[in-house]
Amino acid sequence: MKTSPREQLRLLKRGAVEVISEPELLKKLERGTPLRVKTGFDPTAPDLHLGHTVLIQKMKQFQELGHQVIFLIGDFTGMIGDPSGKSEMRKQLSRDEVLENAATYKEQVFKILDPEKTVIEFNSRWMERLGAGGLLDLSGKYTVARMLERDDFRKRYHAQEAIGIHEFMYPLIQGYDSVVLEADVELGGTDQKFNLLVGRELQREAGMEPQVVCMMPLLEGTDGVQKMSKSLGNHIGIAAPPEEMYGRTMSISDELMWRYLELLSDRPLDDVSREKTAVEAGSLHPMAVKKSLSAEIVERFHGPDAARVAGEYFETRHQRKDIPQDIRKSFSPPDKIWICQLLLDLEFARSKSDARRLVAQRAVRVDGTVVSDSSFEFDRDTHRVVEVGKNRIAQVK
Repeated sequence: MKTSPREQLRLLKRGAVEVISEPELLKKLERGTPLRVKTGFDPTAPDLHLGHTVLIQKMKQFQELGHQVIFLIGDFTGMIGDPSGKSEMRKQLSRDEVLENAATYKEQVFKILDPEKTVIEFNSRWMERLGAGGLLDLSGKYTVARMLERDDFRKRYHAQEAIGIHEFMYPLIQGYDSVVLEADVELGGTDQKFNLLVGRELQREAGMEPQVVCMMPLLEGTDGVQKMSKSLGNHIGIAAPPEEMYGRTMSISDELMWRYLELLSDRPLDDVSREKTAVEAGSLHPMAVKKSLSAEIVERFHGPDAARVAGEYFETRHQRKDIPQDIRKSFSPPDKIWICQLLLDLEFARSKSDARRLVAQRAVRVDGTVVSDSSFEFDRDTHRVVEVGKNRIAQVK
């Protein structure tokens, strides 16, 4: 049975912080034609994490309601770096770094979205064609005074912190993307509000009906304080091994668990509300709810069998404090081996650069001691056990 426009609106508002505007969205839905729903992701780091999936799950909702979703990879804007929420100038990435990261995004997004119903776009396709003259014309559509209305730019200006001219271009290019793609709706985090509204203005100036802006909350990382981010080490990667994904989800606080359920779970909100009432009444242990959430997330990305094994692993490794022999890897290293090469050989890292990042994040331990130097050598005569995080463990045969 076809979902009515008002019921679609109710479903699409779940978890959203703000919709600009609801009457506009309802009007678009009432036309009965599929909407073009755009969401942009800059590949500034390899791999997607659960923070990204708050937006991707909303894209999936639009998709299931019959709308066309556009997963926009900002390979051009990624070289600028989104200044949203930044108190200092972000390091610019090379084109090679951006393209390497983009490859993982393109692969991983289909763990959630239907590849047959998803349009993948790269904004370099039109930005490289725009040329210097086009960029100058685009830059003339906004003033410096308007840019300084943006909270993070204003704070940096008054603190006499550097603001690169290229950073002013970022919201204009993001808005221009909406013009090119003829977006009816754009999804983004709450930190993107300025950029999203620029898109509405540029579309209006181009004689188009402005896009509806749907802002989703920023998901806190496992620390429960800061936005989920790989650079902060508080993330849960969607390409992470099942045991690690399960264990990191179990590590969140009981309070944060309810936010994850609202933003990441497919369960009806009424069911979540009943569980919360039962926990508060003492008739349901929060550990049981968290295990169910962890299993749901692992199953989404790895399947039901992996979710079951990950749950058993967690109970054995973390609740009974044993190391499960059926999951632990055994290996026969040479006399000496570079730690990054060893992590690659054990499939604990996807590349040597990924291995270096794990070391930099203090996620690697040898015989219980954190490895902080990426030039470290594993010595077969001295070392026995390698661990990455809490869930990837290997020992010398």
